[in-house]
Amino acid sequence: MNIDKAKKIVKEADALFITAGAGIGVDSGLPDFRGNTGFWKAYPPIAKLGISFSEMANPKWFDDNPQLAWAFYGHRLNLYRKTIPHAGFHKLLEIGEKKPFGYFIYTSNVDGQFQKAGFDKDKIVECHGSIHHLQCSEPCSDDIWTAENTKVIVDNSKFKAQEPLPTCRNCGGVARPNILMFGDWNWIHQRSEEQSMRLNAWYQKIVESNAKIIIIEIGAGKAIPTVRMKSQSMARYKNATLIRINPRDSEVKDSNISIPMGAVDGISKILF
Repeated sequence: MNIDKAKKIVKEADALFITAGAGIGVDSGLPDFRGNTGFWKAYPPIAKLGISFSEMANPKWFDDNPQLAWAFYGHRLNLYRKTIPHAGFHKLLEIGEKKPFGYFIYTSNVDGQFQKAGFDKDKIVECHGSIHHLQCSEPCSDDIWTAENTKVIVDNSKFKAQEPLPTCRNCGGVARPNILMFGDWNWIHQRSEEQSMRLNAWYQKIVESNAKIIIIEIGAGKAIPTVRMKSQSMARYKNATLIRINPRDSEVKDSNISIPMGAVDGISKILF
């Protein structure tokens, strides 16, 4: 059975590489933005405006309607701050810390849930950035700073962020999350690039040592396939095996393993 095979491979691996899309957060109570139906269910005021997720997640709103932009991202920031990572995160951390080469994470999620669950921030690649960091919306510089002390109050009845909005600490203009959005030419990517450099150095040590690596991919969809492509790229290494946990799109090739389940169920089956 796939479960028994997965358990054996996880046990024998020297390193754990976790790749994760939005699906890993659903069991923590985070909304599933899959398609406009899921997005509009999470944000009824935006449904009334008829704005799709790809239209809303666009930097133009910080120029055209910053109160709407910060209503969307401010609500998400507040939601992620309140969310408690599910038990699957903690089990992954427990397993990863026991491996001789440890673990690394590659995620398209901007919610900071891995850090909140206790994973080392220097062992995480956030390929689309983080809502917990800010940049200038212009941008006036390449500066990126923490949103730790940023407060955004959202009037949900009007779906507008109340003044004062977050501002750039350098020029005083409107700030925005350091997140890669659709049609985004102004995203400052240095932070994510530095994370990727640390991942590459870790992976190089694994290859040089001929070590075994297990890739556990969780909740990564096909619509924006960044995470799946990373998983598949790493799985080409001769001593790598990919376990894909996904309730809808779990198909794999070659000797990799498919677990057609949600995040908590899938992790529980192979790690608990």
